[in-house]
Amino acid sequence: MSSALSCRAELSETLHKRKRSDMISGCTLSRGFFDQDCQTLARALLGQTLVRVVDGERLSGRVTEVESYLGGDDEASHSHHGKRTPRNEPMYMQPGTAYVYAIYGSYHCFNISSRGAGSAVLIRALEPLEGEERMRDLRDAKRSSAKRNSSPGKRTTRLKTHQICNGPSKLCIALSINKDECNKLDLCSSPILFLEEGTHVSDSEVVTCKRVGIDRVAQPWRDAPLRYYVRGSCCVSVRDRLTENISGDADQTNGVVEQEATLSKSSC
Repeated sequence: MSSALSCRAELSETLHKRKRSDMISGCTLSRGFFDQDCQTLARALLGQTLVRVVDGERLSGRVTEVESYLGGDDEASHSHHGKRTPRNEPMYMQPGTAYVYAIYGSYHCFNISSRGAGSAVLIRALEPLEGEERMRDLRDAKRSSAKRNSSPGKRTTRLKTHQICNGPSKLCIALSINKDECNKLDLCSSPILFLEEGTHVSDSEVVTCKRVGIDRVAQPWRDAPLRYYVRGSCCVSVRDRLTENISGDADQTNGVVEQEATLSKSSC
C-alpha cells in the first residue's frame, strides 16, 4: 500500500473512532459481554442501554424485554436445523452482530447474535431514556401514515412514554433501526448503534416465561421459557400474568399495559 493510501486509511480509522467516542456517554459493552450463550446473554441484556445515533443525536433506551432464539432444534428460530440464508446470515456472525429483518413489509425487528451458530436475542422492548421527543415523533409519523391509509381524517393520539418502545417493531421505528442502515453492524465498533452498561436487574426482578407470537410452533418450543422481562416495568409489550401470579387488581400499580395485537408477534 502506498504511503498516501496508508495515510488515508489511518485517517479514516481515526475519524471513525473519534465519531464513535463523541457519541458515547457510558461504558460500552465489549465482545466479551456478547460472547455468551443465548439464554445467558438475553438475561444479561436486561437493564443495559441501547443507543442509536441519528443525525448526531443520541436516542437511547433501557432494555426491559428480550427473547432467546437458540437455533438448532429451536423450531421458532430462523436458523432452525441449521438453516442458513442471506437473510439470517447475521445469526452466524460473531457475537454482538446486529440482525435486523423486515416483517409485514415495512416494519423491522432487531436482534443481537450470541455465542453459538445461529443463535440470537430479540430485543422486544425498551424504556426511553434519551431523545424521547424524537422517538415519539418518529413513531407518530409512522402511525399517522398508517392511519391515513386505513382511517382518513381520523386524528392520531399522542403516545405516552411507556407506549413508545413497548414492542419489537415499535422500538425499531422509534430508534430508526432499519435493515438498510443497521443490519450486520458490529455493535462493538459501530458509531451509530451500540450498547452501554446500564443498571443491574436482580434475579427477583426478572420474569421468565414463554415467547410471544409463536402459536404455530410445535411443543416443547411453543411454551419454552425463553422470554425475559423486568417485573413491574410498564415498558414491556405484554405481561405474562399467569407466570407473575398477580391478580387483576394489581394492574393499578403500574398502569395497564396493553398487549400489542400485531407488531409484538415477531420471532427471530
